[in-house]
Amino acid sequence: MNFFKSLFPRYGSFLFITLIYLFFYIPIAVLITFSFNKTSFPSPWSGFTLNWYVKLFHSTELWRSFFNSMFVAICSTCLSLCLSLLLIFFRACGGNIRKAIPLFYGNLMIPETVLAVSLLSYFTFFNIPLGLTTIIIAHSIIGLGFAAPIMYSRYLNISADLKEASLTLGANSYQTFFKITVPLLKPTMIATGLLIFILSFDDFILTYFLAGTSVQTLSLYLISMIRAGISPVVNALSGILLLFSTALVIFFFSPKLRSKIF
Repeated sequence: MNFFKSLFPRYGSFLFITLIYLFFYIPIAVLITFSFNKTSFPSPWSGFTLNWYVKLFHSTELWRSFFNSMFVAICSTCLSLCLSLLLIFFRACGGNIRKAIPLFYGNLMIPETVLAVSLLSYFTFFNIPLGLTTIIIAHSIIGLGFAAPIMYSRYLNISADLKEASLTLGANSYQTFFKITVPLLKPTMIATGLLIFILSFDDFILTYFLAGTSVQTLSLYLISMIRAGISPVVNALSGILLLFSTALVIFFFSPKLRSKIF
């Protein structure tokens, strides 16, 4: 009895963590496995095939939706980072933004459905046609809720001695900001940009309300496919996206590559 009591503290936590990882990753493994199945999911395994991947690359509508999502995610990420950087630049020039920063948290605290309906009413009132532009604006608003507070917190942690040394050595405020402050903010900008990109690429609620009838993103396309039944083409697409995500993780966690970027 004492033997089992001594083993539980040692291996109990390991077993618990293992079960949690299995709970999260077994569905992904099943999804990838059945992307190579001859019959549609959830039929039992009937043989190996690459037919669903061939159909995936011949689906023009799916890839149009995919590139729409990529375009929206890239634009909203760049807008969020650029606007946040301009806000930090205003602070570096002597402006006071301390009381304005908490306002950006409202973008995250408001339920996304409420925000979507509010923006829909706003665009309708001003007769702004729904489409990629309205989706990018909505995603940028969400992105600012992450980018502005995170970048401002990092800016406050930058040593004032570095900026004072730059000014003492003859650089003006613009040179100090772009030669000293921005490089020190670069790791934070990259990490925040990746977060905003993922959230924008996966977003459904804002996109559903603000896409209109002329634009379809990947999330909207997948929902329409799932309503008619789970197609193995969706499994194939998920497998490719998972492979792409894994490559990005390996890229950013490689010590050599990370030292070159950061």
